[in-house]
Amino acid sequence: MKLAVTVQMASSRRGVPHARSLNRWAQAACAHYAPRGERDLELTIRIVGAAESRRLNRTWRAKDKPTNVLSFPAAPLAPGKTGAPPRLSAKEFPGLEELGDLAICAPVVAREAKEQGKESQAHWAHMVVHGVLHLLGFDHETERDANVMEAREVKILAQFGYRNPYA
Repeated sequence: MKLAVTVQMASSRRGVPHARSLNRWAQAACAHYAPRGERDLELTIRIVGAAESRRLNRTWRAKDKPTNVLSFPAAPLAPGKTGAPPRLSAKEFPGLEELGDLAICAPVVAREAKEQGKESQAHWAHMVVHGVLHLLGFDHETERDANVMEAREVKILAQFGYRNPYA
């Protein structure tokens, strides 16, 4: 499986990791947990400001505030939900199956890292890995699901020398 990652900068680049780092973290999340097979996948990571994050969060989650990361799977929404998830970019890699889009809010990630005493790069890596795992179907709606997802995040982040973000 191959993952093609497009990074869009719709916010200040100040404090945002290089696109190569965002790509490496997304690749690592997909390497172990994407369905096996011949499918090659496409992912867009869009770095947004607080206003865009707030608008997306309000529209798609009915929460009127910016948030650290939003995941928009390319697959249809779960039964009972209406509308299609937004596409943050046009398909850029013909022949690849769209995994989905991540919208990561740079000012929220920076604020959280500072408030939580976390290394900025480690927190960015966590947001990318967390978002990609959501796109792959993992969630944290129940305690059991949260434990499974968090264990996977910790394992992936450890590959890069980052400590457990939940400890």
